[in-house]
Amino acid sequence: MAPVLLQLAVLGVALAAAALILISFVAFITATEMPHLQRHEEEKFFLNARGQREALPSIQDSPTKQLSVVVPSYNEEKRCKPSLILLKQDPTFTYEVIIVDDGSKDQTSKVAFKYCQKYGSDKVRVITLVKNRGKGGAIRMGVFSSRGKKILMADADGATKFPDIEKLEKGLNDLQPWPDQMAIACGSRAHLEKESIAQRSYFRTLLMYGFHFLVWFLCVKGIRDTQCGFKLLTREAASRTFSSLHIERWAFDVELLYIAQFFKIPIAEIAVNWTEIEGSKLVPFWSWLQMGKDLLFIRLRYLTGAWRLEQTRKVN
Repeated sequence: MAPVLLQLAVLGVALAAAALILISFVAFITATEMPHLQRHEEEKFFLNARGQREALPSIQDSPTKQLSVVVPSYNEEKRCKPSLILLKQDPTFTYEVIIVDDGSKDQTSKVAFKYCQKYGSDKVRVITLVKNRGKGGAIRMGVFSSRGKKILMADADGATKFPDIEKLEKGLNDLQPWPDQMAIACGSRAHLEKESIAQRSYFRTLLMYGFHFLVWFLCVKGIRDTQCGFKLLTREAASRTFSSLHIERWAFDVELLYIAQFFKIPIAEIAVNWTEIEGSKLVPFWSWLQMGKDLLFIRLRYLTGAWRLEQTRKVN
């Protein structure tokens, strides 16, 4: 009996090794080059409050605002609430809100432009992408068009309250001195995990723990919640990480933090308030399956050299 079990064990290990080699090969040959950083001609401009076209700035320019808030929006005409962000009353604090319409099929751009008309295009700008790129791609386009010394990623639905930025700012400052002026503060919902588990089915809870394990095992160590859409980056950290990003859809946060850890950019994880808003684009099983595949492929593509991280990369 023992020799049979040993043979089965050896066969199982051999099959697992063969499967890993096959998956690595598939990951390597299907790896795309760095997503093209050039914009469509229409994406180089925004409409000011008078409806006139103006050229967008570049992240390579010197910052002229203290903060840029980048809000990715896809079919968000009913949930787009940038007015929740416009809460800073201190006239000495300069900021902008950049709403990136990620190729929406509804009236997202028109709804967002009303805020531009109300508050002025120095405060609110709308970038309309020609086609859908994914949340990561939309945020990257906003980051590359920003004017802030610090850049905040925030979801359009207002699930995380904007006043929590003060927590992120403190977390960022506590990381000083920043190497090469680079640092990241990640909003986190990990402290709410017990409460959310009580409201979830066992299947969704299993999916959540499985995803967290894959993130830790394959890509990012030390960050409990990589997916919270509330992250604050210094301008230099945003330029370095988003210039190296390949993933443009749901798992882009994981690659972003993987890149940050590769470059030894200090990261703080800060507990923030969070409210679940109806209308999420995530389909629990299939979206998590896609993210799981992306996590495996991120790791394998970097390991096999299909993707490489360069110390510097020009942003067009």
